[in-house]
Amino acid sequence: MLKVQSVRGTYDLYGVAKRKLKKVVAVGSATVEKYGFEEIETPIFEFTEVFARNLGDTSDIVTKEMYCFEDKGGESLTLRPEGTAGVVRAFVSNGMQQNLPIKFYYSGPMFRYERPQKGRQRQFTQFGVELLGVETPQADIEIISMAYEFLEKLGLSGQVTVEINSLGDEESRDAYRQKLVAYLREHYEELSEDSKNRLDKNPLRILDSKEDCDKAVVENAPLYADSLNESSRKFFADVLRGLDNLGIKYRVNNRLVRGLDYYSHTVFELTTDKLGAQGTVLAGGRYNGLVAQMGGGDVAGIGWACGVERLSMLLDEDIAPVRPIAVIPLGEEAEDKALEIAYNLRRAGFSVEQSYSGNMKKRLIKANKVNAVKAIIIGSEELANNSVMLKDLDSGEQKNVAIDDLIKELQ
Repeated sequence: MLKVQSVRGTYDLYGVAKRKLKKVVAVGSATVEKYGFEEIETPIFEFTEVFARNLGDTSDIVTKEMYCFEDKGGESLTLRPEGTAGVVRAFVSNGMQQNLPIKFYYSGPMFRYERPQKGRQRQFTQFGVELLGVETPQADIEIISMAYEFLEKLGLSGQVTVEINSLGDEESRDAYRQKLVAYLREHYEELSEDSKNRLDKNPLRILDSKEDCDKAVVENAPLYADSLNESSRKFFADVLRGLDNLGIKYRVNNRLVRGLDYYSHTVFELTTDKLGAQGTVLAGGRYNGLVAQMGGGDVAGIGWACGVERLSMLLDEDIAPVRPIAVIPLGEEAEDKALEIAYNLRRAGFSVEQSYSGNMKKRLIKANKVNAVKAIIIGSEELANNSVMLKDLDSGEQKNVAIDDLIKELQ
């Protein structure tokens, strides 16, 4: 028997929910384009190695969440679980290294096999930005301020908190790793099985564990800040000073890490308490080693991404579609003229709801149902006079308008 329901973790988007998602993407696009970012679209699937190698073979995404399949040619392919790796792959494979800096933004579906929950599905929409080729703290400041402005434009700045931390450079990371491993070995038996397996391969992942037993151990773990070398401390201080100068409030969170291997130096999240336990709505950071890891040379990178569905859940519920103009012909002789008027109005930029059948009363009921702002009524008398009856559906006022003057009247 045919299954007619959607697959678990997927959903059909329409009505208010779709309009809210469109608004998030539209506001995001308009905001980042002011900063000189250009849209890029990468394939929905890539060679599995693009993600498995660059996201880290001990990450939850790689070990538990990726949708992988073998094509007819025997190649291992994966539906993209996030956007950064694909954008960096495009940067390298298209030879963009000679055109630095590169500024890209993207939006589209991502796929992760995980337990569906509020604001998080197995197919979800992500909007993100990537800035490649700038090593200085100015890039971090601009990227974070752009994220803040984006949420501000959505009316959410008062509902989110900017949390920020530094993972330092490779030297700092190695120094911290030694301290962390020594501490975690003392608490080995208290760790989850996943964290025990990660202790030798990538102990930093344990800091990002969602298991309660791991959280209890991590609570008293060494702080990253205590292992930063002088250059990393200065870099982070410059970023914070830049945010202060822009008046962007933030909270330094010494426990903040990002769940992917490619991050270094600045990491940040914009969080809210409006969505329950899963409170991060936008996150990102610097990934200076990722391009080199893909064979593209020593090119710095920084970016962020947000789950569009999760952001849209914070928007007001009253996002309504554009109010159309209803065109109502009365009698067969008016049908052709009604189609002509509707066509010309749409070409002039108006939203038009064409009425196809029913008497005057039924067509006006339908016009009110779609929340039309005005109705254009065409009967035999109007046809004879090359005019229409223009009815304001809010006030009830109506008047005759010559067809030649209709667009000017509506404007």
